[in-house]
Amino acid sequence: MRCVKLVAMLMVLLGAAPALAEEGFDFGEADFLADIEIVEEDLVAVPEPPGMLLTTVAPAGLILFFFFMIWLNKVTVPFKVSKEDLLLYHYPTGVKRGLAMALTMYGIAFAFGASLAFYQIHMNGSAEEYFANMSLGKLIAFTHAHLFGFTTSFLVIGVPFSMQFNHLRYYQIIFPIGLISALVDVMSWWGIKYIHINFEYVSIFCGIMFSLSYLYMLIALLRVLLFPHWILASDKDAKERRRKLKAAHLGE
Repeated sequence: MRCVKLVAMLMVLLGAAPALAEEGFDFGEADFLADIEIVEEDLVAVPEPPGMLLTTVAPAGLILFFFFMIWLNKVTVPFKVSKEDLLLYHYPTGVKRGLAMALTMYGIAFAFGASLAFYQIHMNGSAEEYFANMSLGKLIAFTHAHLFGFTTSFLVIGVPFSMQFNHLRYYQIIFPIGLISALVDVMSWWGIKYIHINFEYVSIFCGIMFSLSYLYMLIALLRVLLFPHWILASDKDAKERRRKLKAAHLGE
């Protein structure tokens, strides 16, 4: 009897009810689903929505970790005007040209990296889906490659920048901010995959921070390397260079 009812229900769903009615089939008042036994083990358990600890406190904690690392960096390595400097415009022409090209190519690599991230998110629909579809092995390799890439690129630009402007207190924190932002950004990827999508806001914040720090150092160094006659007040020997330029113009 149960099989007959199931077949009748299937035919109703397929639009065969009129044909059955013409043949005199009596559907009666039977409830097709009444005789179907539902085994509790076959039910799909829907996980409970994550609480505030995972959705809000954890991402906020990672942001606080970002500021804690900056504070710790300043406390453990206090500022002092170093006797070691690097006046790039006094270096050989080949060094200046090569360094300018290297810095520019790193900037282009950053731009392609950002475009790749936007492309992958667009292809997967969201950052949550992108990291959900990423295997653990790929995420480990992704983390490894980006930590090496971030560290190398910021070393190439951060060391000459910090030595060129060794006399400026606030310039000496830009290089560490870039590296700390890169580290916390990579940590947020694990949060997106295994904790909650709200870690995406941490990733966006850190992406903006390390992009701005890198761009600031890039422009400052390219100005020194390619346009040495653009003398700014932030230059350590600004007065001396202006005096020499003025003397050269008067000599002409």
